Amino acid sequence: MKILLLGGSADMAVPLLAKIAEDDSIKALTIADLNEQGAKKAAALSPKFTAAYVNAKDHHIVVKLMKEHDFSICYIGPFYYFEKLMVKAALEAGRDYISICDDYDAYLEILEYEEEAREKGVKILTGFGNSPGLTQILAKKGYMSLSTPRRINVHWCAGSDEAVGPSNLAHLFHIFTGTTLQWIDGKEVRVKTGNGKKVVEFPEPIGKNPVFYTGHAESVSLPRNLPGLSEVTLHGGVKPPYIVILLKLLSSFRLTANHRRRQTAARLFHRIEGWFASSGNNKSVGRIDVSGLSARGEPMQRTYSYVGHIAEITSFPCYVAAKWLGKGVWKDKPGGIYAAERIVDDPDNFLAELTSLGIEIKQD
Repeated sequence: MKILLLGGSADMAVPLLAKIAEDDSIKALTIADLNEQGAKKAAALSPKFTAAYVNAKDHHIVVKLMKEHDFSICYIGPFYYFEKLMVKAALEAGRDYISICDDYDAYLEILEYEEEAREKGVKILTGFGNSPGLTQILAKKGYMSLSTPRRINVHWCAGSDEAVGPSNLAHLFHIFTGTTLQWIDGKEVRVKTGNGKKVVEFPEPIGKNPVFYTGHAESVSLPRNLPGLSEVTLHGGVKPPYIVILLKLLSSFRLTANHRRRQTAARLFHRIEGWFASSGNNKSVGRIDVSGLSARGEPMQRTYSYVGHIAEITSFPCYVAAKWLGKGVWKDKPGGIYAAERIVDDPDNFLAELTSLGIEIKQD
């Protein structure tokens, strides 16, 4: 396997690089990034790594690089801005593609390429991070375990001590700005981000924490790919909770109203993010509640949770997806736009690989 890693010098990609360096089935990796020095530094981790400069807005160069590899993995964010550009390049190159795309509107945008992807036999695996990604695989596990699944409620919470870059911050500003979509009473409903507050019991070190409607992709992808659901909601938060109050305040003053403003705010907050550190909040968590009826018509609920450092729980689902794609696990599936729950038919095997990599996953 020869893989192109777009945006590979990002902090979020560090765990992925370590796994690929150890993986004998991956013969070569090109780390392509706007930060050429960062790419060269990352490439020094293994003799099978090489570095390349790339501006993701340079369509022809991205296509050329993609054609030189078996498939691409994308870490270039924010994805509400870049996912559509990268998917168009992958389709023109005729190469499969995996991303950690987490924005609901980016997912909806690329669905328009379903027919083209099918015709070209190109698999677009979008959102193989932790939320979305791991959350969707756990949601499907619960969905498959119930005779009549009805509701899926996804929750995530980030610890303030987690190191994130400007792109992640721009994404955070985006998902707490404007509106998003939730699936309520069997139909899509537009809601204000930052509303819908509820308190959720997460694994430690987060524990109880408030979460809110946010613009991740689960609430639009799960009802499209898992039929029969009357409700799919997505709530996210940060610990300590006052950070969400700050995010909502920035949004109310329209300081995060568009991409340019979010970029400006992200650069500023990246320089001062240490101010918001809080002892013990150095991991991120997720909780997925799936409810419905058993075969005997009795109400049942499955609750799944996971905990880990944000870069690991985001990178490891992407790494397992890359291994499965490279091994031909999905060779019989046609080209198309695939969220995790659409392409992973065996959640248990996928989750077993993730736990072997050190992600803590629990079922209640």
